[in-house]
Order: sequence, then structure tokens, then C-alpha cells
Amino acid sequence: MTSYPKLQLYIAGQWRSSKETIPVLNPADETVIGALPVASRADLDDALDAAARGFRIWSRTAPAKRAEVILRAVALIKERSEEIARSITMEHGKPIAQARLEVQRGCEFFEWDAGEAVRSYGRVIPSEPDIRYIVIHQPVGTVAAFSPWNFPMSQPARKIAGAIASGCSIILKAAEETPAGALHIARAFHDAGLPAGVLNLVFGVPADISSYLIPQEQVRLVAFTGSTAVGKHLTEIASRSVTPVLMELGGHAPVIVCDDVDPIRAAELSVSRKARNSGQVCTSPTRFFVHKNIYRSFLDAFVERAKAVRIGDGFDANTDMGPVANHRRVEAIETLVEDARDRGSQILAGGTKPTGKGYFYPLTVAAELPDGARALEVEPFGPLALINPVDSVEEAIERANALPFGLAAYGFTHSAHNAHMLAERIEAGNVSINTLEASVAETPFGGVKESGYGREGGAEGLHHYMTVKNISHRMVL
Repeated sequence: MTSYPKLQLYIAGQWRSSKETIPVLNPADETVIGALPVASRADLDDALDAAARGFRIWSRTAPAKRAEVILRAVALIKERSEEIARSITMEHGKPIAQARLEVQRGCEFFEWDAGEAVRSYGRVIPSEPDIRYIVIHQPVGTVAAFSPWNFPMSQPARKIAGAIASGCSIILKAAEETPAGALHIARAFHDAGLPAGVLNLVFGVPADISSYLIPQEQVRLVAFTGSTAVGKHLTEIASRSVTPVLMELGGHAPVIVCDDVDPIRAAELSVSRKARNSGQVCTSPTRFFVHKNIYRSFLDAFVERAKAVRIGDGFDANTDMGPVANHRRVEAIETLVEDARDRGSQILAGGTKPTGKGYFYPLTVAAELPDGARALEVEPFGPLALINPVDSVEEAIERANALPFGLAAYGFTHSAHNAHMLAERIEAGNVSINTLEASVAETPFGGVKESGYGREGGAEGLHHYMTVKNISHRMVL
């Protein structure tokens, strides 16, 4: 069994500890596995100064050289992938197979952005003789980034990859519940020869760190993944100094199941993806709108397979779904399920926390929820699936768009007409048809409405980390 790593801050190319610490728990048994150092105000000042120095070096480093360092770090991450994956399972609880896939996914983000680093093309605009207009892209500066606890490695990877590939420096505040993934990334870049100050890693109380870092003049971009409420708050802070933001915020993903597909197969795919990461994914399929002609078949198959999902320790080969992150997530799901019961919804699978240690909650199915049920309005961010019948695709789209969120949406259909309607009319940054994969490294990812602003990944992934400069050059005075 791999031991949990010693947690440290990484500032100016050096590792440091802190007198104040926060315990890190294993959510499967509630034991303390680590002591998280809390960055002091002096640590944050040092990180700001180091990032400013690092930016001066890194922004003047050729994109191809930046890519070389990133790929060296990726090679080290791959060599250490099993150690990293086991650390993730210890602190997060997800099955070890999912942790291994997360490490792989994080590497893919780094590899894609390393390639994009050398493709940040400018352009020459046609003009009159003796004058030339040139547009170039330059790194924005120091990035203050905040990553969530649900993907301890791949979410920090997205922030770090975009910043470093663009030529920026970054101060990353990783999640206090799941800090090991970001720590392993920092170790890999340190060993790969990244100049001191380009990457700085801090931990601590989120509100304390964000309220201090964001207003600082050195910070030129705020990149955040997390809840809509927190994203709005950070955006408000950033607006006071007109600091741009990149926000990947909450969702409440609808799934529209048309009557021209196999309802059993659609249910199988849906349960598998709903159980992923214990439903703690901003793109997790949650609000199922199923055509009435196949509703009963889909529902029965979904319930049967949901009941078969085995919860347990992530290191157990028989485990399909690990615990949720903490007691707050358990309480949040319990509150939503109880509200659904009170409003007459059918709880057909799960619905009760098992006894014993650990933050376990079974995959729960609530069917035929009435309008006004809290679960239909508030993102559960846990293993809760909501299944309602609809009379038509049009009704399903209307209900899918009824919330202020628009991160990911899904549809199952073999009809070209239905597929076109889903793609065109669903209000979401990511629409997937006959697949429940919302994004990959080579595609842009982000939301509309209250689900965020900006994109990560794809050819668009570096745009927010760069500024656009127009140069007007007259050849003769």
C-alpha cells in the first residue's frame, strides 16, 4: 500500500511547511491521513513575488521550450501514475480504476496544451501601402487559480496546463480535502526543470486565500472551477480591479431520452456514468426526461442496475462507487431525497445512508418528481438520479432549459431531426448525443448562463490566458 504523501507548500521553487495545518480525511473510513499546511499571509506574498519573477522568465521562453518542459513533466507523471492514483483514492475515495483514468486524463490535458503552445498564431491584416497591422497573442501574466476537490489531479492539470503553455505564471490554491494530486503535479514540474516561481502551490482556507490574492496587482487572471455561488463571489472581487476571469461553474445536466432508442441500453449507459465519481461531477447526468412511450422500460432498467451498483472502499476490486467527499455531501443528498419524498416522488433505489463509518450513500433513483422539488432545481452533486416522463422532444428541451444552468446536456436518439433539435436548441456549452462524455482534451469545455464564462481545452483553451495586441507599423514617417 502506497503511503499518503507529505503535504507541503511549493513557492519560488522551494518546498515549505506551515505551523498551522488542516487534517485530511479518508472519506471511506473517516481516518486522518495527512496534515495540510495552511499558507500564511507571508507565504502568499512570497508566492506573488515569485510568480512575478517567474513570469518575466517564462513569458520570454520560446513556446517550443515551454512544451518541452511540460512533456518532461508528463513523462514523470506517467512514471509515477500508480503512486498518484493511490493517493487520489486515499483522499477522495473513488475506485482505484477511476483514479488511474483521472491521472491519464490529466496527462492528456498537459499534452494537448503543450501542442497548442506552438500554435498561438497571430495574423497580418491587409492595409494600404507602407503600413502594416499585426495582431499577436501574449501571455496575460500571473494567474490565481482555484481547483475543486472532485478531481484532485485532472482539475489542477487543466489550470496549470493552460497557464504554463501560454507563458503565464500561476499560483494554484488546490482543494484542502484532496491536495495530493496537485502536489504530485508540482513535484513533476519541479523535477522537469520548470523555472522557479512559474508554478506555486498553496493551501488553506479558501475564502482567506481568494480574498487576499485576487485584488493584488500582480494577478492578471482568476481561473476557478467550482460552485456557481462561489464563482459569482470571486467574479465580484475580481471586477473591482477589472481582472478578467475564467469560470467553470456548476451544472444540473439534463438527459433527453427519445422513443427511437433502445431504453435498456440507454439506461445501462446512464447508470454507469451517473455512478462515476459518486455523481460528484459538474457534468453528471442527473435530470432524465424520458419519452412516455419508453418511460417504464427505461425506468425499470435504470432502477435494476442502480440497485446493483456496489459501494465500498476504492481499493476493493468489487467496488463500483466509492463514498462521497464528506459529511456535508451526505447531508445535502439526504435533504434533497427527503424533500422529494415529501412531495410524493417515488424513491425506487437507494435513499438511505448505510450504517457504519465512511461517507457512503447509495445510487438513488427518484421518479416522477413534481415541479418545485428541490432536487430538480438544485444541483445534487452526488449519486442522485431524477427521472420524469415527457410527451415530446419539445417538452423535454423546454424542461431541460428551464434552469439558469447550462454546462452539459445529453440526448439519446437515432433520428437526425431529433439530433438537430437537441444540438441547436439545448442551452448548454456542451451537448453530447448518444454518448455521456462531455469533453475531451481536444474539445473546448465550458458553460453558458450561470454555468460559467470562458473555455478550457481545445484550440480555444489558451485564449483566456493570453491578451490580444494590435501593432500598427508605418514604414516611413
